[in-house]
Amino acid sequence: GEQTDVASRGGEREEQTFCFDDAAVSLLQSYSRLAAPFGSFSCVRRWKNYWIRGVLSLAMISGFFLIIYMGPVTLILVVMTVQIKCFQEIITIGYRVYHSYELPWFRTLSWYFLICVNYFFYGETVADYFGALVQREEPLQFLARYHRFISFALYLAGFCMFVLSLVKKHYRLQFYMFAWTHVTLLIVVTQSHLVIQNLFEGMIWFIVPISIVICNDIMAYLFGFFFGRTPLIKLSPKKTWEGFIGGFFATVVFGFMLAYLLSQFQYFVCPVAVNSETNGFTVECEPSEIFVMREYTLPAVKTVKLYPFQIHSIFLSAFGSLIGPFGGFFASGFKRAFKIKDFANTIPGHGGIMDRFDCQYLMATFTHVYIGSFIRGPNPSKVLQQLLMLRPDQQLGIFRTLHSQLRERGMLPPPAAQA
Repeated sequence: GEQTDVASRGGEREEQTFCFDDAAVSLLQSYSRLAAPFGSFSCVRRWKNYWIRGVLSLAMISGFFLIIYMGPVTLILVVMTVQIKCFQEIITIGYRVYHSYELPWFRTLSWYFLICVNYFFYGETVADYFGALVQREEPLQFLARYHRFISFALYLAGFCMFVLSLVKKHYRLQFYMFAWTHVTLLIVVTQSHLVIQNLFEGMIWFIVPISIVICNDIMAYLFGFFFGRTPLIKLSPKKTWEGFIGGFFATVVFGFMLAYLLSQFQYFVCPVAVNSETNGFTVECEPSEIFVMREYTLPAVKTVKLYPFQIHSIFLSAFGSLIGPFGGFFASGFKRAFKIKDFANTIPGHGGIMDRFDCQYLMATFTHVYIGSFIRGPNPSKVLQQLLMLRPDQQLGIFRTLHSQLRERGMLPPPAAQA
């Protein structure tokens, strides 16, 4: 026999199964009103699902560490792969919901628009960060110079193809799917591009936000499982306040400790740049001030030594645990609206790739905005890349102006002293 009780998972309330032998069930049926929930459900299946989910979670976390070890290029390729898979999962739902398999050209156009948008975003990244490399190749110079015009022309071709594919009996359905594709591009492709932008600011801006979301998911699971009793939101009735609050405090502590650990290594804190000699990525630099240990005076303590980034990690953790879950709530509402359990069945016990990244995209957008608002200053590497793209006479003019300014500030000796 078996008993079911209310527990929670990931801040979610869920039926937890306890197995008893027949004699125990008979005794409980005789002396307690709790016998009503008892039934013939299989506890073996539930624990098997937990086992599969746990093993795959450990495998994904291990893979995450391996990808970080392999460096920025591998991370970029993984982000692109995840983006394409998420796009495919959402577009497939649209095909199924609206029974749009017979629409002329639409599957082809959806993937064409994905290629166009990726060409635009990745072209912008190449022009910003790899200007010196681009200037060495004549074809790349042409593509960089007219990149936005080429991107617009490619999109315009797809737009015209869509208009020409309109069929009288499918007008409304075709415009539904046109809008569906563009919203998916906005949610998935645009935000995955921000993930890569964060990565180029330093791998720590990629690792910490992602780890915060993962930690919050795990800790909300544990707090909800052991203490969850109070439902949090009707949209996702298995979520509990206990899991939500416990996950918040645990995530803040985790983010603070992870920030301390990673801030000690140049590999994580230096912006990703291109070495013009090797044409490869480099992560060597003089760490910026937010990654240099400082002393802070606190009311109850004399002084404490911290990396400034640890203070920033508190704000990142707070967002990831208080606002980040709303990305999951949004995804839950989306799936309920179309009466589906998961976006796909790519990962046994977890659902689709989008089911694992519904909060990550929102977190990536916040991180990008946070860097732009509170962290990022002039980037010498990017300025140099742009200078190298100028004509020689323009470079010489900037050199003379800069030389004159530095001399006026007393940072360079006067002409007589140089002689």
